Amino acid sequence: MTHRTLETSAIDLAGNGRAASRESGTDLFDPYGDTLREECGVFGVFGHPDAAAITALGLHALQHRGQEAAGIVTYDGTRFHSERRLGLVGDAFSDGEAIKRLPGHIAVGHVRYSTTGETILRNVQPLFAELDGGGFAIAHNGNLTNGLTLRRQIIRDGAICQSTSDTEVMLHLVARSKRPRFTERFVDALKAIEGAYAFVGLTNKKLVGARDPLGIRPLVLGELDGHPILTSETCALDIIGARFVRDVEPGEVIVFSSDKVETLRPFPAVAPRPCIFEYIYFARPDSVVGGRSVYQVRKNMGFQLAAEAPAEADLVVPVPDSGVPAAIGYSQASGLPYELGIIRNHYVGRTFIQPTQSVRDQGVRMKHSANRSVVEGKRIVLIDDSLVRGTTSVKIVRMMREAGAREVHFRISSPPITHPDYYGIDTPDRDKLLAATHDLEGMRRYIGADSLAFLSIDGIYRAMGYEGRNNAQPQFTDHCFTGEYPTPLTDRTGEVPSRQLSLLAEAS
Repeated sequence: MTHRTLETSAIDLAGNGRAASRESGTDLFDPYGDTLREECGVFGVFGHPDAAAITALGLHALQHRGQEAAGIVTYDGTRFHSERRLGLVGDAFSDGEAIKRLPGHIAVGHVRYSTTGETILRNVQPLFAELDGGGFAIAHNGNLTNGLTLRRQIIRDGAICQSTSDTEVMLHLVARSKRPRFTERFVDALKAIEGAYAFVGLTNKKLVGARDPLGIRPLVLGELDGHPILTSETCALDIIGARFVRDVEPGEVIVFSSDKVETLRPFPAVAPRPCIFEYIYFARPDSVVGGRSVYQVRKNMGFQLAAEAPAEADLVVPVPDSGVPAAIGYSQASGLPYELGIIRNHYVGRTFIQPTQSVRDQGVRMKHSANRSVVEGKRIVLIDDSLVRGTTSVKIVRMMREAGAREVHFRISSPPITHPDYYGIDTPDRDKLLAATHDLEGMRRYIGADSLAFLSIDGIYRAMGYEGRNNAQPQFTDHCFTGEYPTPLTDRTGEVPSRQLSLLAEAS
């Protein structure tokens, strides 16, 4: 499939850059385009003889963070080896031949969902460049809010960009630094960028990791057979039997080589503000993020929601899979029975779905189907973790009514999303967010529920173990609910255009 026009393949390096239809505002090949999009996942291992195989397993565990592409780069002591593919990890790295093509004892890997750059092979990470000191491969979770500004500057200075990803900016910044040592050049590059990032990179001698000063994006350190692991979530450590060591601290740069571990903190210390959506949606329920069980936090959100928004009903029904832990919490707190009133088909693919409106309208039924024997004649409380455009919620409420539900009370275990994200979550522009354009009653009428309620902002902080949100110094990055962005948004507020047109239409 080729990209249709330059306009269709436009990207937005400020965080909403997805090849999209200008007619529908959504990906034509995604009939379920009413959710927050996963970000990306990174993985790195140093010194292990099975580095590629371990990395592939780690990426399997991180598949929920990105399903569009996967890649691994290794170093065998002489050469770098790269395998980057569109599609799922299992499609690219499940056979032994792919692993054989990736010899070496150092590896970095990446799973991708595109928030900047098109879904084409030249944007698949890890990205690699040959520098004067040797090769350098880098994988990135997050988004640079000055990436487009920097990109335009370096192109004016003569740089040649091969991808349309903001991650490539880091390669150029490292290459252009005048510092003598690689670590110093890497830190130089970090000091030029803004936004959210968790980087894992490798050279012919080092594995390097870095986390943004606010800790918006997660990065953890583990150990397997005495060898260090860097990855996005603890679930990737569990799948390979590695031991969790600690979180990489916000603003920390950690460098592994054969003879030492070097830890640098090149930024002034600030109060961390990790992304609240890791707990609401992105992280896998069995991960531990910032010392908190994601599963327990989501149950706590359900507890809080039951206290804040009770309903006269017979059953609690989750919208699978994202609403399940909160629905369990709501059920336990309210005393209402928990039932699987919606069954999810986990085997729905996208490649065979044709981009027609009639098929898109049936998309939710392909992914979710009503369990009529459970919901018929019942007053149900539907629990989901978020409400974005609302289009999927409309179809699910209708599905419940058609299955015989007497009343449908919708409860959302997070506050209303009123602002877009620019830190690595693919959210619609503000005028496409239902909560930004409708009041609560307007949203209820739109989705067709008998009642609608959201968890309050203080409620979500209570679920995290706080008394409430500290408005003077918020504990988390929560701009999607509050509009308070914790970093500059240079690409949005500067004079440069917010979109970068790709001049190359590439077959994918």
